[in-house]
Amino acid sequence: MNRRRVTVVAAAVGVVAGATGLGVLAMPAGAGPAPVLPDVTAEALVESVLNAEPAAFGGTISVNNDLGIPAIAGVPQLSDGASTLRMWTDGTGKLRVQLPGGDTERTFVDDGTTAWLWDSADQSVTKLPHGSFEERQLELGEQSTVPTDPVTVSRQVVAAIQEHSDVTVDGTARVANRPVYELVLTPKPTEKTVLREVRVAVDSELRVPLRVAVLTNGTDAPAVQVGFSELTVGPQEASLFAFTPPAGAKVNEKPVEEPTAEDKAAAEQAFTEADPQVIGEGWDVVLAARAPQDALAGLAEQQEQRGDGRWSEGHEVDVQGLLEQLGKQVSGPWGSGTLITTRVGGVLVADDGRIAVGAVPEQVLVDAIGQVK
Repeated sequence: MNRRRVTVVAAAVGVVAGATGLGVLAMPAGAGPAPVLPDVTAEALVESVLNAEPAAFGGTISVNNDLGIPAIAGVPQLSDGASTLRMWTDGTGKLRVQLPGGDTERTFVDDGTTAWLWDSADQSVTKLPHGSFEERQLELGEQSTVPTDPVTVSRQVVAAIQEHSDVTVDGTARVANRPVYELVLTPKPTEKTVLREVRVAVDSELRVPLRVAVLTNGTDAPAVQVGFSELTVGPQEASLFAFTPPAGAKVNEKPVEEPTAEDKAAAEQAFTEADPQVIGEGWDVVLAARAPQDALAGLAEQQEQRGDGRWSEGHEVDVQGLLEQLGKQVSGPWGSGTLITTRVGGVLVADDGRIAVGAVPEQVLVDAIGQVK
């Protein structure tokens, strides 16, 4: 199995389906009359999305997901909810992200050489290697688990589904007070998916995506949107990318550690044992794998040890119980397990550790999990 294909498909499934309980970033639609813009072809907009790279900008990204994951007593909501973050970049690797949380705030700053993560709740600073943002997104908030800029998100989604879609331009709009074209990708009639369309708002001047929205059948309200509510394009203040630990703050340094031969061998063995499979293509794609028997127990132990307030102190995490509350018990010739469904897809967790996830109906997941070795 090609690792790169698994990684790309996993990212696309995570963004489009969102069915594993991982949140994505969203924003409300822009206001004002639709601007009058020169005609452009859908093919030209697709090319712009696939080749776009984030430039220097500063902006506000609002988070508001409606994936339909049920609330569970004593456990924070996994995906649905709202929050806001601010993000600045110089376009060359320097970055600042601020996520407020009530009376506290988490701030990530990468000055191009060193990265810093500041948590005002416990007055702590973590020093990290340059370029650590994506692997540290979970530290910034419960809903930051996919790329945070709409350029990256749009590129991943469009690359995964364009060949299996009818692609059109559906007029113009405004996003963050900037004129945009509305690029729409609709599943071809042969595709088996619970999704209706993906809409990408492409800046008319810069030709970069400013918003991506996923819509499901039966409603006009997006289940997922990713984009800017405010945006300033161009060079940003240099001081935004500088950081000095506050007086009295605890500074923890995490040095760059090259994996040992043993670590590499263990990772390779874990990848082999999981045997990730990409089943299907386009909108029908399902990512399947086999989790080790002790994987869920290990996940529960990690959650309990995090101590970041997501679980009540001393709360015993019953992962199997959570699965039963989130989904329903199903069985068939393939075995038995739990099916969790959301507005944008589902995940099937078999009792023997097989897992299948995708933005597809139940029968497609069942057919896929039956193919997992």
